[in-house]
Amino acid sequence: MSNKVVVAGVGMIPFTKPGASEDYHVMGAQAAKAALADAGIDYALVQQAYVGYVFGDSTSGQAAIYGVGLTGIPVVNVNNNCATGSTALFLARQAVESGAVECAIALGFEQMVPGALKGAYTDRPGPMERFANVMSEVQGFDEHAPRAAQFFGGAGRAYMQEHGISRETFARISVKARRHAANNPFAVFRNTVTLDEVLAAPTVFDPLTRLQCCPPTCGAAAAIICSETFAKRHGLDTRVVIAAQAMTTDRNSSFDEADMRKVVGYDMTAAARLVYEKAGVDPRDINVVELHDCFTANELITYEGLGLTPEGTAEKFILDGDNTYGGRVVTNPSGGLLSKGHPLGATGLAQCAELVWQLRGAAEKRQVEGARMALQHNLGLGGACVVTLYQKQAA
Repeated sequence: MSNKVVVAGVGMIPFTKPGASEDYHVMGAQAAKAALADAGIDYALVQQAYVGYVFGDSTSGQAAIYGVGLTGIPVVNVNNNCATGSTALFLARQAVESGAVECAIALGFEQMVPGALKGAYTDRPGPMERFANVMSEVQGFDEHAPRAAQFFGGAGRAYMQEHGISRETFARISVKARRHAANNPFAVFRNTVTLDEVLAAPTVFDPLTRLQCCPPTCGAAAAIICSETFAKRHGLDTRVVIAAQAMTTDRNSSFDEADMRKVVGYDMTAAARLVYEKAGVDPRDINVVELHDCFTANELITYEGLGLTPEGTAEKFILDGDNTYGGRVVTNPSGGLLSKGHPLGATGLAQCAELVWQLRGAAEKRQVEGARMALQHNLGLGGACVVTLYQKQAA
């Protein structure tokens, strides 16, 4: 049994800097209620909940969901690093598509603290230890730089070494991100920046400056996922469907090829090929993309990983303006992780919300004209990559 899957409602709250948000369970309940209101259904109709967060105690998902209602439904807590939100979406979609349930909610939230990401435990091996060992062998380890910046900065260096591109090319992605975020009321950074300002910002790990790194962020987002039959029975909006979705994890190449691009998940973008094959579409059919731009270097290599531009042409893709309005495909109209913010558990569902608004024609000043097909890419080191294809259909 395979049901057509509809995204009937989405919701999110404005993202904020650490210390400026409500507590996680309040944020989560607010986003869930917003998604229910957008769908136009009562929580009593939801049959399962998949709730994602990275930094929090066990059953924090229930603490957030209980702020919406106490109906006794299964609540599954999800933690898949930065791909947590899209993993919750993956599970909800899978439950609905298989016929296990007719309606589910995917919810993600994060209450973060200032500063670079750190593991919670020091008395046991960390899940990133194998990745860190490979990085140390390839490029060494700088004890003064954040580890995540070293991973993705190293990927940028590898690309530069192979293709001879300029450091300015990475910085241009930040300029574009801020320009897009200026029109997003949910974004944490809405002020524009110039290329000179990005390049003059303090270096975090060459070629990355501070303005090329996503900020720690607090926030929440949610989506109501249901079968088309359920949606029609309850008079819900059926315009946006999940046409295909795939999740991948690391392969041997992440560890065996001494390539920092592969260490940070470049080969996991094979999920996109699976999605294109299942839906029978070509990357050139995509109008708008929300991709995982935790650092500018990752956005650049992901253009090629998703097949948006041929290998080795990312710099031309950027310089020609093919990654923004008026170009071939608008990438991160929300401002992306760089400017909208990156509350880990919420990120994947915030991407979902943006793309649903785009396909409905409801993105206001961010609207991509004529958007009918949208792609989402959400990455978590450790590793997980979820790629989701949304399509607009007749109401």
